[in-house]
Amino acid sequence: MISARLTVNDEEREIAFWPSDTLLFVLRERLGLTGAKPGCLNGDCGACTVNVNGTAMKSCLMLAVEGMNQTIRTIEGLKDSPIQHAFIEHFAFQCGYCTPGFIMNINSLLKKHPNADDSTIKEFLSSNICRCTGYQEIEKAVKSLLKINREDKAGLPNDE
Repeated sequence: MISARLTVNDEEREIAFWPSDTLLFVLRERLGLTGAKPGCLNGDCGACTVNVNGTAMKSCLMLAVEGMNQTIRTIEGLKDSPIQHAFIEHFAFQCGYCTPGFIMNINSLLKKHPNADDSTIKEFLSSNICRCTGYQEIEKAVKSLLKINREDKAGLPNDE
């Protein structure tokens, strides 16, 4: 095992893990942050998405050691965010298993593409899979956030 510091949700954490441990495993099993979900464990479904330096990353594909000297944000770090409110307002979830990954992906989208068009929205959403609902409600939530984002940056944390 190695001992390292990871900055997660604006908090520096000293943690021991194996060099072969994925970021998803360390977040869930060592730090108790269970919002990022194990789905396919091969990067296809997006349930494990977190933000690393403001970029959406699949934590099942990233080693925890790669998270050293990076700013990591999980769904727990977006507690009570405008994105979550938009998902509720637009009924953009069903069972909720994939929702944290979508929210983290959208957090990155809003920061990197504050004037995203329909094709950019669809491209970002295509990296996450939801088997319970159509994507129309999620797209509506994103579009409502883009409108707010243009007005006041949507109150999102700065992870870059």
